[in-house]
Amino acid sequence: MNERSSVAAADVARFAAVAEQWWDPTGKFAPLHQLNPARLAIIRETCLGHFVRDERARAPFSGLRLLDIGCGGGLAAEPISRLGFEVTAIDAAAENLDIARAHAEGAGLTIDYREATAEALVAGGERLFDVVLALEVIEHVADPGAFLADGARLMAPGGVMILATLNRTLRSLALAKIAAEYVLRWVPAGAHDWRKFLTPDELRGLLDRAGLNAAGPYGLSLDPLSGRWRASADAAVNYMMTATLPVRSPL
Repeated sequence: MNERSSVAAADVARFAAVAEQWWDPTGKFAPLHQLNPARLAIIRETCLGHFVRDERARAPFSGLRLLDIGCGGGLAAEPISRLGFEVTAIDAAAENLDIARAHAEGAGLTIDYREATAEALVAGGERLFDVVLALEVIEHVADPGAFLADGARLMAPGGVMILATLNRTLRSLALAKIAAEYVLRWVPAGAHDWRKFLTPDELRGLLDRAGLNAAGPYGLSLDPLSGRWRASADAAVNYMMTATLPVRSPL
């Protein structure tokens, strides 16, 4: 591993310990299963508009390369692969990748799963991903600014980065930390450190320093009646942001 690492070892170990539950919709990762359709809808709409693709096409993103950082068991990588993207998905926990590879093989999907970090890909000379995803990842990394800078280095000019994370508000402390971990037990206890949550303004500042043009936040809210997540103007707890890498004019 590189001297500088984005990995927060305790967080990696915590999720690796329950890796066998990634694809159990009633298990430890049930909240991600519930959140996934809303996240994927925003990803799809963002990429359709950004790359001017036909929404009616069976695989509208054929020919585009996508990097999923912190892919876990592949909950996002698989449906995204079905949209036509050439997907590389990385995670720091081998246990997560074992589950992801086995599930993708059973589904007949070709996804390039690697035990790696963003900075390791940069060091290895990887570049030119059209889309970089970091879904519920940045609140777990050791240095968010360095993480985003590495993500920017992996992007193709004109590419887009899509992030999903948690806001640092009193409401997120009550709902995403205390209630989710200790009352409802939706996620493993200790899964989140509320102090590491970034506000949209903080995240926008870090993206700007990485040379990216940020847009958002786009809130995600749970409808208590239907139990479904949806896009919302409310970004007080869960939100997403997008950021593009400008195409530089030759001097």
